[in-house]
Amino acid sequence: MASNDFNDVADTSTLMNIVYKDPDDGRQRFLLELEFVQCLANPTYIHYLAQNRYFEDESFIGYLKYLQYWQHPEYIKFIMYPHCLFFLELLQNPSFRSAMAHPGNKELAHRQQFYFWKNYRNNRLKHILPKSLPEHAAPHPATVAPPPPLPSTTIAAATAPSAALSSMQYAIPPASGVGKNDMRNSGVDRRKRKKEG
Repeated sequence: MASNDFNDVADTSTLMNIVYKDPDDGRQRFLLELEFVQCLANPTYIHYLAQNRYFEDESFIGYLKYLQYWQHPEYIKFIMYPHCLFFLELLQNPSFRSAMAHPGNKELAHRQQFYFWKNYRNNRLKHILPKSLPEHAAPHPATVAPPPPLPSTTIAAATAPSAALSSMQYAIPPASGVGKNDMRNSGVDRRKRKKEG
């Protein structure tokens, strides 16, 4: 009996000395953590976690703290949904975790995320594009030749009163015969009808 106890102790000590070698060098763990972090970009998923009391588990909160390494430049390049990092940062706050259990807060976060996506390009272009284009300096009048005189028929057509073109009419010339592809105003009933027979 004593020899069996000694063998058991010897087996456990050799097992502790063996270092675990991941067969895929951590690729599977990397992909699982990446997928989980990117799921945090969805306010509905965060609401699900809050409803099922994941945020009350201290080990889960520790896991959320551990996942903050995704904000480092060597890992951030793999993120496809950058809102997940914003929500990961917010999930470090206990008041945000408890607030996401309420459906109204989930809807508010989802709406704000939608408006950000909707207006992101326009807001970004406002900051990228210059406010006004600089006007070019007028060339000296001595170096510019005067324009040739126009024939009299062209002058008469140009002086005829014409309505100012709207910005949409510049794309399609007036009276071109090309109609708009707006199905609301087509006047054709596209529903299937039963054949009378």
